[in-house]
Amino acid sequence: MPRVIRFEINADQPERALKFYSEVFGWKIQKWEGPMDYWLVYTGEGPGIDGGLAKREKPSATTINTVGVPSVDECLAKIEKSGGKVVMPKVALPGIGWFARCQDTEGNLFVIMQEE
Repeated sequence: MPRVIRFEINADQPERALKFYSEVFGWKIQKWEGPMDYWLVYTGEGPGIDGGLAKREKPSATTINTVGVPSVDECLAKIEKSGGKVVMPKVALPGIGWFARCQDTEGNLFVIMQEE
């Protein structure tokens, strides 16, 4: 069964946000070495998930959950059949897998991700 595997926090000032989350929760946050400004968020051991932090691209962007799926293509078909929308089509993340950004019937954004 697909589960939430990751969250992403969008921030106007990522450096300010990473300082906040590090100080408040003790999360370890480090800059990603990929092609965009992105920080990896490690929340600790045990139950729970890790996430990411990015510069807010749109004023309405908020926290986004990522759901791990066995097949992005199959899941996109189900999303559209069930009344959802594909906001950003399937994109490759070299060395990681595939992802797409979607919207549910209530307007909430989420990401689906298929690992390689």
